[in-house]
Amino acid sequence: MIIKVNNKEMELSSQASLQQLAETLQMPDKGVAVAVNNQMIPRTKWSETILQENDQVVVIKAACGG
Repeated sequence: MIIKVNNKEMELSSQASLQQLAETLQMPDKGVAVAVNNQMIPRTKWSETILQENDQVVVIKAACGG
């Protein structure tokens, strides 16, 4: 299936979870927020959130500085 991650198309296997996407993208354990179709998904729900064809995923990484 095809989804968009930060406006870039990406192909995943069907029934892939948000946790599987995070592992594929090698996201850090902390400092990352993810929204699917404009809805923030808490990290505790990543493994049970199944992505669908054409989902829009936004990954936001925290940055230090001022």
